[in-house]
Amino acid sequence: MNTLSTDTGRIGRPAQSQEERTDRMALESYSKPAAFERAQAESPRWGMIWSMLVSLIGLTLWLYWPVLRGLWTQWSVDGNASHGFLIPLISAYVIWDRREALRRARVAPSWWGVGVTFVGLMMLWVGQVGAELFVQRLSFIVVLVGLVHLLAGRDVLRLWAFPLAFLVFMVPLPAIVLNAVAFPLQGFAAQTAASCLVALNIPVLREGNVIALARTTLEVAEACSGIRSLMSLMALGTAYAYFTERLLWKRWIIIAAAIPVAIAANAFRVAGTGVLAHYFGEEAAQGFYHDFSGWLVFVVAFAMLLLVGRLVNRVGKEPAS
Repeated sequence: MNTLSTDTGRIGRPAQSQEERTDRMALESYSKPAAFERAQAESPRWGMIWSMLVSLIGLTLWLYWPVLRGLWTQWSVDGNASHGFLIPLISAYVIWDRREALRRARVAPSWWGVGVTFVGLMMLWVGQVGAELFVQRLSFIVVLVGLVHLLAGRDVLRLWAFPLAFLVFMVPLPAIVLNAVAFPLQGFAAQTAASCLVALNIPVLREGNVIALARTTLEVAEACSGIRSLMSLMALGTAYAYFTERLLWKRWIIIAAAIPVAIAANAFRVAGTGVLAHYFGEEAAQGFYHDFSGWLVFVVAFAMLLLVGRLVNRVGKEPAS
């Protein structure tokens, strides 16, 4: 009887064949998504890359702390460089916006990054020896590019090319360049304003960047040259062109248009100041109006740049039927 029951139990549970076991193993292995397996394999690599990148960036920030502190101070006190506060924020947003593409990018650390980093450190040393702040600040961006190339490779560097290059706008121009650009802008603004005043039948005499009116005299100083709005508008125009256009030549047109737009807007601002000074006195052209007109003209200039962007965007598109 025991033998019979045992045989019956064996008959009730037939052993699985080799083919069934093979099919089950294949089904279980197929049920795991390939993307999940790749993510598991790549997550340690990305973790190591991020940890090394954060560590080296922390070391770089410690090395550049005096340079960055001076840069922050200049942003705070120099109106020509006040737009620098926005530049790192825009670059950080672009990097965050590309996070999905970054996850799919191939990470291949390259020793070429060591050379780029070395060049940046040499720029820092030369800038310190020569007491040139512009070179020291620019070397910080070069070192960041080298670290990304060293740890992540060419593909990741290509993804971050724009946000890293955009950081150049946060570095104020050296004084020698700023003065060389500001002086011709002062003369152009004074000449354009004088022509506008003559067209409005307002008697005016211009000598260089000085505009003599019947009741007062206006001087187009460096602060009124338009260099501040020019740098700010070029930075915003670059960001606007990047987010709205895919074709490189259209982006360059928008960026280049920021230059004449900013110069013309500032010239008309000086002309408006001359009109107020002629009819209402010198006090009306100073104080609140002088500060408010700067913001107002910049908003108008940016609106004109947006209009240029809309027109450039229409080029090459077929009209809707």
